Amino acid sequence: MPHGWIILDKPRGLGSTQAVAAVKRNLRQGGYAKTKVGHGGTLDPLAEGVLPIALGEATKLAGRMLDASKIYEFTIQFGEETDTLDTEGEVIARSTRLPPMEAVAAVLDAFVGEIEQTPPAYSAVKIDGKRAYDRARAGEEVAMKTRRVTIRDLRLAGGYAGEDNPSQLATGFAQPDPYNPAPPLVSVDAVTLTAHVSKGTYIRSLARDIARALGTVGHVTYLRRTKAGPFREDQAISLDKLNEIGNGAPLQDLLLPLEAGLDDIPALNLTPDSAQAVRQGRVLSGMPQSDGLYLAKSGDIPVALVEIAGGDAKVVRGFNMHDVAE
Repeated sequence: MPHGWIILDKPRGLGSTQAVAAVKRNLRQGGYAKTKVGHGGTLDPLAEGVLPIALGEATKLAGRMLDASKIYEFTIQFGEETDTLDTEGEVIARSTRLPPMEAVAAVLDAFVGEIEQTPPAYSAVKIDGKRAYDRARAGEEVAMKTRRVTIRDLRLAGGYAGEDNPSQLATGFAQPDPYNPAPPLVSVDAVTLTAHVSKGTYIRSLARDIARALGTVGHVTYLRRTKAGPFREDQAISLDKLNEIGNGAPLQDLLLPLEAGLDDIPALNLTPDSAQAVRQGRVLSGMPQSDGLYLAKSGDIPVALVEIAGGDAKVVRGFNMHDVAE
C-alpha cells in the first residue's frame, strides 16, 4: 500500500468529494485498489487550487492538515452582493460606489490579526445537526453565529479598472503625472487580494466585509488556494496528470512522502530497539531532546509522532510502515 500525499490542483467546478473519488478511481485502475484515501481540507466547487489528498498512513495526518493555515488569492467584484457571496448566488444588494485602490489598500490592515467573522449562510457549518447550505437552499432563515479567526497577512495582488478608467495601470493605480505629484484617485470595480488565514476562515465572508468597510458591497468572482499547510501550488498536479496513474504511470513519480506533511516537525532518529519499543506504544525514557513534538524515524521510515516532555517520549500517533528489510 502506498503512503504519502498527492497534491491535486483542483479545477473550478469540481467538489472535494469528487476530487477524492477521482483519486480513488485512478488508484484502482493503477492497481492500488486497497489504498486508504482522505483529503486535508475541503475546497468549494467554485474554488480551485491546492487540495492535499492523503494516501495510506498519511490519512492519520489529515486532521493536522485541516488545522493548518492556508493562503488564498481571490478577486472581489464591487457593486453587487449575492446570497452565496460568490458568482453562483442571487444578487441581494447593489451599490454604485466603486472604491479607489488607495482606499482598498488602506482598509486591509483593519482585517489583519484576530477578527470576528460571520460565515456565509451557504456554507458547510452545521446548525442543529444540519448543514447551513441545506437550510438556506430550503428557504429557511439561517442565523449564523460569529467566530474568531486569524488573518495572518492580507495584501493587494492586483486590481482591475472600471470601463471608464482606461488609463489605469495593471496594479490598479492611476498613471503618474510628472506635473502633478498627487494624481486624482481612480476607482476600481474589482480587486485581487492574497490572504494568509487560519483554519475556519471563510474568504467569501472576508470579501463581503472588506467591501462593506469600503462603503459598498461585493462578492467573490475568483478564488484559488495557493498553499495549504506545507503544500504549495508548485507541488500540485492537474487532473490530466492524475489520470496518468490510471493509465499505468508510476505512482511514486507523483507521490510526496508522508513526512512532507510534517516539514515543521524535527526528526528523531531511533535505534532498531527503540523503534520496536515505539511501535509497541512504549515510553522512551532519558531522552536528551527538548520538550516538543517529533517525527520518530527508523532510518528513512516514519515510525510515529512522539511528544517529548521531561525526557520521556510518548507516542501521539503511530504509523504502520515497516521497512522491507525488516
